[in-house]
Amino acid sequence: MPANAGQDETPLSTWSLDREIVLSRVINARRELVFSAWVDPRHLPEWFGPAGFKIETKSIDIRIGGEWRYDMVAPDGTRYTTRMRFRRIEKPQLIEFDHGEDKDVDRGIFRTTITFDEQSDGKTVITLRQLHPTKAQREATIGFGAVEYGYQTLDKLAHYVESGKAN
Repeated sequence: MPANAGQDETPLSTWSLDREIVLSRVINARRELVFSAWVDPRHLPEWFGPAGFKIETKSIDIRIGGEWRYDMVAPDGTRYTTRMRFRRIEKPQLIEFDHGEDKDVDRGIFRTTITFDEQSDGKTVITLRQLHPTKAQREATIGFGAVEYGYQTLDKLAHYVESGKAN
């Protein structure tokens, strides 16, 4: 998937806020551990996705320019073929990727930026920013359940790292 497929190269700081979805959560684990759960191919498929969904990885290459191709399988058996293309990885504070369907031309692709902020008490504040190409796509994504599914995914991440599975 080309780096700019379905996406303009406008600097993120100038994108209209009506195209953005922001989710944040405090996780009771060190930043390095939370970051590792995102970038280690052994861990990411284990916790990623909404409650009740399973991940079936086709290929995973977590590096700048690398891709994670997978099917997200809903409890009712519906399959969502998905691809992430990693754009930036700045250990241990930032990951940025383009996220969309697993096809070469995807007009609905959106950019996700994740920040990992370490707190003095050993906890991590993780913030996900989804930047959609249009306001209409953002609204459709919210209507699909992106906010609820996003928080379920963050809950699964928190449980995974807090239970020691990411060690």
